Amino acid sequence: MKSKVTMQDIADRLKLSKNSVSQALTGKPGVSEATRRLVIETAEQMGYVYGKDRKRRQPNAPNGSIALIASDFAFAQKNFFGEIYLSIEREVRDRGYELLIQSVNQTAAAELRLPPFLENRAVAGVLTLSHITTEYVNAVIDTGIPTVLIDHHHPDIAADCVLTNNRFGAYAAVRHLLELGHRDIGYIGNIDFSPSYYERLDGFRLAMHEYGVTPNEEWIVDRALEDHSYIINLVKQLENYPTAWFCVNDGLGFMLNSALQQHGFSVPDDVSVVSFDNGYLSRIATPPMTTVNVDLELFGSCAVELLLDRIAHPNKPLTETLLQAKLIVRESTAAPKRA
Repeated sequence: MKSKVTMQDIADRLKLSKNSVSQALTGKPGVSEATRRLVIETAEQMGYVYGKDRKRRQPNAPNGSIALIASDFAFAQKNFFGEIYLSIEREVRDRGYELLIQSVNQTAAAELRLPPFLENRAVAGVLTLSHITTEYVNAVIDTGIPTVLIDHHHPDIAADCVLTNNRFGAYAAVRHLLELGHRDIGYIGNIDFSPSYYERLDGFRLAMHEYGVTPNEEWIVDRALEDHSYIINLVKQLENYPTAWFCVNDGLGFMLNSALQQHGFSVPDDVSVVSFDNGYLSRIATPPMTTVNVDLELFGSCAVELLLDRIAHPNKPLTETLLQAKLIVRESTAAPKRA
């Protein structure tokens, strides 16, 4: 007696080709909807296991493809978004879907030019990675295709999303500095670039408020450019310096760390630096930077799970999933030498 039901067993029972059974079970084109339903029902009756990890594809999805779209800029950030993409790719494949990828340049975003597979509704669902524009994301949603946002949200966008808990992550980072004894703490980020950076400023202010510290607004750099020359000039132009800085990402933290040392400061003896994301730059910095870890693999798996649930239950209330961000203490932070 066979212990495992195969596609060939289903094909033999229904007098279909194995290829037709495969197309039906994986949602690929080539079979009618009636045949697809018959194959799925027969597979369930026979106890067929879908996929090596026993993760079943949603049988009521319109087809077997899921789209991942992002701006050119986001796809270029390989150290951060690349890991999320790989997680999505694995999860989508394990669920029996095909992943279609499309980058969106500034012109396409401005003209609200959607990829053909969206205009033709040729995918079961859409994942958008990071920020494109609010208008563009809403144009995607207006196609009626189930859509989940990854690492982005906005009050004017009605969609499920998976986010880092930016406020609490930043709060933990700044609290770490406060508990070391720092009271003169600066913030560097660009709140116009991403809601995430605004939320991290909220977390910064929350920690300072709870410890009874009034931030020095001179040290709140909330329109910072992620550019070496800009950060070097920022350090040169300050008349008074905080004893610690919180940077909204590892790129800014790495640049600030280097600029401070070029200007004659020792990190962390003179100035402590904390960043966010726990990416490659935080690990290769000298000294390695205290940072806030974002679980990039969990981002991908949660997003795919949320999308498949939305496909199966299109009328459910919209949800935001917040992923915990954990502080990782390294050598770039220490107690201040001056009060």
